[in-house]
Amino acid sequence: MISGKQRGSISRIAALGALFAGVVVLFVVLFGGSGATPYTIIFQNSGQLVTGDDVQVGGRRIGSVQEIVLTQNNQAEIKVEVDDGYAPLHEGTVAVIRATSLSGIANRYIALTLGPNNRPELADGATLGTDKTTSIVDLDQLFDTFDASTRKGLREFIQGGARWYAGKGEQANQSAKYFAPALSTTDVLFKQLLKDQGAFTNFLVESEKLVTTLASRSTQLTDLVTNANRAASAVASESSSLDQALSLLPGTLNKASATFVNLRATLDDLAPLVAASKPATKELARFFADLRPLVDNALPTFSDLALLVNKVGANNDLTDATKNFPQLATLAGPAFSNSVTALKKAQPVLEFARPYTPELVGWFRDFGQGTAAYDANGHYARVQPIFNNYTLGAGNVLNAITPAARFEEIYKGIVKRCPGTASQAPADGSAPFLDDGQLGASDCNPTLLPPGP
Repeated sequence: MISGKQRGSISRIAALGALFAGVVVLFVVLFGGSGATPYTIIFQNSGQLVTGDDVQVGGRRIGSVQEIVLTQNNQAEIKVEVDDGYAPLHEGTVAVIRATSLSGIANRYIALTLGPNNRPELADGATLGTDKTTSIVDLDQLFDTFDASTRKGLREFIQGGARWYAGKGEQANQSAKYFAPALSTTDVLFKQLLKDQGAFTNFLVESEKLVTTLASRSTQLTDLVTNANRAASAVASESSSLDQALSLLPGTLNKASATFVNLRATLDDLAPLVAASKPATKELARFFADLRPLVDNALPTFSDLALLVNKVGANNDLTDATKNFPQLATLAGPAFSNSVTALKKAQPVLEFARPYTPELVGWFRDFGQGTAAYDANGHYARVQPIFNNYTLGAGNVLNAITPAARFEEIYKGIVKRCPGTASQAPADGSAPFLDDGQLGASDCNPTLLPPGP
C-alpha cells in the first residue's frame, strides 16, 4: 500500500510535469513556426501599400504584406505571407492592388485571384511577375491625364454642382429616394410598349420620319416658333379679359349646377304634365304655377351669364375676347400647317432609331440593376476607373503612355454592331436586323455575334 507521504510526492511530481508541458506548449506558440508561406509579388508601383496591409481572397484576409522593396528597374517588390490554409498557391494566380473604399488614401490591400487547383503548385518564395499583377490607378493619376482647360472645366463643374445643390439637400434626397422607383416604373412602361411590337415599331418609324422632316424644315420650324410667339403675345394682350372671364366662370358653373339639379326635378314634374296636357290644356295654369319657382331661381343665373357675355367696358367679357379669335386663327394657321409637315418628315429619323429599341431598353434595365445596391445611406453605385499609364518595354523598362494614346487604348476595338447582335441570333432570323438591306456594311457589321448557340 502507498503511504500518505508517497501519495504527496506523486502529486507534486504530476504537478511539475503538467507545468513543464504547459511551458513547452507556450514556447511553441510564441517562438514556433508562423504557419504561413512566403511569396514575392512584383508590381509596377506599390500603390501606397504599407507593411501589414492585408492579402485577401474574395474579401477574406488570408495573409499580410511583410516587406516592400524597390527593385533596380524601379518596380515594387512586395514580400507577403499566405496562411497555410490557402497555401501553396497554384500557377494562374494573379494579384491586384485595390482600395478598401473611395474615401481613404492609404487603405489598400492585395486581392488575389487563385489559380485552379489542377495547375502546378508554386514553390515557397515563388515570384509573381508584372505579367500576373495589376497596380492601382489613383484618381489624381487620372486627373493628371487632363490638360489645363479640362481640369478647369471639371473644377468649375464640381463648384457649379455645389452651388446648384446649396440649400436644396432635402429636395435632392427626395429625388434620390424616388429615382430607383422611377427607373423601375420606366422598365415596366417599356415592357408594356414592347408587348405590341407592331404598334411600337410603327411609332418609331413615324417618329423617325417626324425628326427627319423637322430637320429638313428648319426654316418652317423657325416660322412656327415665331408665329407661336405672336399668338401667345396676342393672348397675353387680352389677359385682363381672360382673367375676368375665368374669375366669373366658377361662380357661373356653380349656379348652373344648382340650376341643372333643380331642372332635373322640374323635368320629373313636367313629364306627367305633358302627358296630362295631351287630352286637354286645362291643367296649364297649375303647370305655370309650378314653373314660376324655376323661373325665379333661373333669373340670377341668366343675369350672371349675360354679364359674362356682355359687360359694360372694354376687354372685360367673352365678346371682347372672341373678337381676337380671327387674328389668332390667322397667325396659328400657317404654324399648325408647318407642324403637320414637319411631323410627317420626322418619320425617317425614327425609322432609323427603331431597330435599336432593345439596346435602349436593356440600358435602362441594367442601369436600374447597377444602382439597386444600397446601404444605410441609401442606394449607391460604386465605380473605380483603372487605366495603366505605362507599358513594359525591352529590358523590363516602363514606357509612359501619352494621354492621347491612353484614350486610344480605351476606345480601341470598338465595333459597329447591328441592331439585335448583343445576344445570340434567334432561330427565326429576326436578328441581326438589317432593315431590308437599308443598313449596309458602312453602317454595321452583321457578323459580330456573341459566341454560343
